[in-house]
Amino acid sequence: MNWVSQNLGFIAGLLSDHIVFSLVPVVIGLVLAIPLGWLANRAGVGRTVVVNLAGLLYTIPSLALFVFLPVVLGTGILDPVNVIVALTVYSLALLVRTVADALEAVPPVLVDAATAMGYTPVRRFLAVELPVSVPVILAGVRVAAVSSISLVTVGSVIGFGGLGQMFTDGFQRDITAEVVAGIVLVVALALVVDGLLLLVGRLLTPWDRAARATRQGATA
Repeated sequence: MNWVSQNLGFIAGLLSDHIVFSLVPVVIGLVLAIPLGWLANRAGVGRTVVVNLAGLLYTIPSLALFVFLPVVLGTGILDPVNVIVALTVYSLALLVRTVADALEAVPPVLVDAATAMGYTPVRRFLAVELPVSVPVILAGVRVAAVSSISLVTVGSVIGFGGLGQMFTDGFQRDITAEVVAGIVLVVALALVVDGLLLLVGRLLTPWDRAARATRQGATA
């Protein structure tokens, strides 16, 4: 793999771009999905509309969205903003339903107990419903993150940066090592991000670890 050792700076730059393009939209999508999922969970008809609209957004082909957004946003076709916005749309489409389902799965007894203790709806959501929903929401975030990492590579077809550029450049110049290195790095990045999110989930839900330990102890 002489090509890899000779182009470490180039690869590092593409990797850095790929991380920004793929993870920033997931963060923005999650921030937007939490209030939308909360609203959807509290309105019967509204939930159907929000969830179905989110599902419809996810069916839009990524390449078409990359090309269409500059017309809507008034940006250049190679502007990085287009990638961020497009992948935010996909992340939001995935996470709205996840948040709504996670909040719906919160045991009613916990909600009733918090209400009886005088919690306002907002405080109850932040202190009870959202923390209990973390495992389910985080599972959705893991899917959105891996999906976003893979979708960034599509942008290379119209000239965006990221590791996908190693695919197009390698094919055009017939450099197999570049293509293989790009594939390996995309897969490795997805695995690392997924593992980090899994670790974050365990840190944020110590009660879940304690419950599992208790169940294992009872089984033993």
